[in-house]
Amino acid sequence: MRERFYVKLSKSEFALEKVQFLGHMVSAQGVHVDPKKIEAVRTWKTPENVKELQQFLGFANYYNRFVPQYAKIAAPLTNLLKKNTPYKWEPKHQEAVEQLKQALTSAPVLILPDLERDYVIEADASDQAVGAVLMQDQGNGLQPIAYLSKKLHGAELNYPIHDKEALAIVIAFKAWRCYLEGRRTTVYTDHCSLKYLKTQPNLSRRQVRWIDFLETHFHYDIVYKPGHKNKADALSRPAHQS
Repeated sequence: MRERFYVKLSKSEFALEKVQFLGHMVSAQGVHVDPKKIEAVRTWKTPENVKELQQFLGFANYYNRFVPQYAKIAAPLTNLLKKNTPYKWEPKHQEAVEQLKQALTSAPVLILPDLERDYVIEADASDQAVGAVLMQDQGNGLQPIAYLSKKLHGAELNYPIHDKEALAIVIAFKAWRCYLEGRRTTVYTDHCSLKYLKTQPNLSRRQVRWIDFLETHFHYDIVYKPGHKNKADALSRPAHQS
């Protein structure tokens, strides 16, 4: 070996049940937010200017995989950061801050992925956002590995609902590609026609691109699951509807 590594025993710990790592606590049960960070967000003061808002959102975004519906909750705050937007704090902004604080302080434990097991994705879309959850059954039923949500922008807002639902699936596969390539993935959707995504005639160019990406890189099945049974259904809904 060209490089040599040294361990200082006085600064080493062994046989620990949990380890603090980059703002997270990692244990055999999974990953959760470091309690010290939870306390920090509890006492975070209301942002009074753009710089303070950027700092708060930077902190919150670091833990977004723990927060279902993150993009939708944070939308009023991210809108304040748009160019030429005056910094005018309104009740909707304070509500968004409080919702993010609540979500972060009650964030679930996310299981560690078992690279030898297959995966499950539940994906859903609404008018303004898409959401998904990556899960595995490691012997105790399906448990979350990570959450994902994305606010739609520009032309995406004008997609028909079928395409928004398909986009949710594509975004999920892109986000979790490092896990999903080489494994079988079952995708649950509450949009029945997506069962036939790979075989339907008269595809648009956009749909062809999506299918080509999925077929080239992944082994997957799409299964219809009614919305009220779909975990991801709440991830794409407006916060006041959840």
